[in-house]
Amino acid sequence: MLTLTENASTVVKTIATQQLGAEEGGLRISSHDGDGSFAIAAVPDGQPGDQVVESDGAKVFVDESATPALNDKVLDAQIDDQGNVQFRLGQQA
Repeated sequence: MLTLTENASTVVKTIATQQLGAEEGGLRISSHDGDGSFAIAAVPDGQPGDQVVESDGAKVFVDESATPALNDKVLDAQIDDQGNVQFRLGQQA
């Protein structure tokens, strides 16, 4: 199952609160056009069939087509000096 770093959990909670105005939502990761890339969007709730990953109050909804590719990954997030967020996937230890 996908896991989140502490940084990723903090960023996910911040984005959900800022974009959705509530702490109930989270981010949804979905496969993007079958090309091995992923799309991330702030959503109030997941879709049927989504895997729900919760970490320190952060919620990430992973669509069922993306789940196999992300099962052994860890999601990290970094914020640059301009406030832009970059998500990275790494291999779980």
